[in-house]
This record gives sequence, C-alpha cells and structure tokens, in this order.
Amino acid sequence: MMNDPLGDMLTRIRNAQMRGKSTVRTPASKLRAWVLDVLTDEGYIRGYEKVADSKHPELEISLKYYEGVPVIRELKRVSKPGRRVYMGSKDIPSVRQGLGVSIVSTPRGVMSDANARTANVGGEVLCTVF
Repeated sequence: MMNDPLGDMLTRIRNAQMRGKSTVRTPASKLRAWVLDVLTDEGYIRGYEKVADSKHPELEISLKYYEGVPVIRELKRVSKPGRRVYMGSKDIPSVRQGLGVSIVSTPRGVMSDANARTANVGGEVLCTVF
C-alpha cells in the first residue's frame, strides 16, 4: 500500500533521470496527470501518455534532457501526508528567485505558482521544481 502516490511519482522521475532513462512509468491517477500537465506546460518534461497494457493503467512520462543533462535539476515534495502545507496567493514562495516553479493545488485546479498568483488563489503547495 502506497501512502504518498505523488511523492512516489516524483521519486521515480528523479531516479530515472539519474540513470539517464528517456521514459519512466508510474501508476495512473488524476492528481498525477494534473501535476504532469503543469510540468509539461512549464517545459520540464516532454509529455506523457496513458498506457493501458496491463490491468492497471499507467502513465508513461517522456523525460527531457538538454545536452545530456536532465532539465529538472531539483524536484522536492513540500506538502506531505503527515504535514500538509497550505498558503495564500500572496504567501506562495518563488523558487530560486523565479527560475523554478511551485506546483499548487487550488480550488480552481492544479497550477503553477505564477498562475495561482495571477488568479489570486491559494492552496496546498504540492512540490517545487528547479
């Protein structure tokens, strides 16, 4: 039984990039797909697609590299099952002076920190990417 599905996906991405893999698979869920949508929009991954080969659907994530170096340098989980982190729109931190992205789960959906500030909504800070 998995207690933190999103943390598991982030760890799979980190591990695959350390090994230089081009793709990685993770069990499918709506939250994972929404987070992957933000990562795709911000240019951190090439994309993902839903694969239904086995009895459990999976998401196949295409990782992105620039001159052999992974585009994602740092991927951290902020809000964990044991300690949820909620912030208002004005309190959402910028990652590395705006070079990175915080992914926030808001009442209007999962979005980047810049989009959350623009929409003037706060929520649960899921993870940070640089």
